[in-house]
Amino acid sequence: MNKEWISTELRLLAEDMNALAANADVILAIAEACTRALKDGGKVMFCGNGGSAADSQHLAAEFVGRYKMERPAMNSVALTVDTSILTAIGNDYGYDDVFRRQVEGIGKPGDVLIGLSTSGNSRNVLLAFEQAAAMGITTVAFTGCGGGKMKEKANLCLAVPAGVTNHIQEQHITCGHLICELVEKAIYE
Repeated sequence: MNKEWISTELRLLAEDMNALAANADVILAIAEACTRALKDGGKVMFCGNGGSAADSQHLAAEFVGRYKMERPAMNSVALTVDTSILTAIGNDYGYDDVFRRQVEGIGKPGDVLIGLSTSGNSRNVLLAFEQAAAMGITTVAFTGCGGGKMKEKANLCLAVPAGVTNHIQEQHITCGHLICELVEKAIYE
């Protein structure tokens, strides 16, 4: 590996990021859904596996802490962080139910559930979407190119224009940051 390889990788990432602009309408629609939920006393929940779990945690923290402006905390939670809940549900019901049971327990009509999956096919996220839909919770999929099965289950699907896992994750966090800023401005500016 050398400087040429690094330059090529950065060029490819920049091309993927430039293509992301075609998703401006869905990014805005997701921000509007989150804004509506928060203004109405609801919450934004996040879930995903692996790197998507880390991104879920990161984005929930942006809502509860702050993104760019000083403002009150916004109601958000990552369903990926409570090891006692995750291991109890995983042990008693199976890993496929780790997010579904949490949505059932803490979700309410008017909330938003954002599921992140680079493939769009994570079974535990799909089951959480089914539970959310049954409860009147808006579902949002962050996926890679094509959307996978989550595209069919979600109210809104952000299928980013990348096919390589790391580029998908980089686009997810970029879009998540845009959504955080749009929500902050809509509620607190």
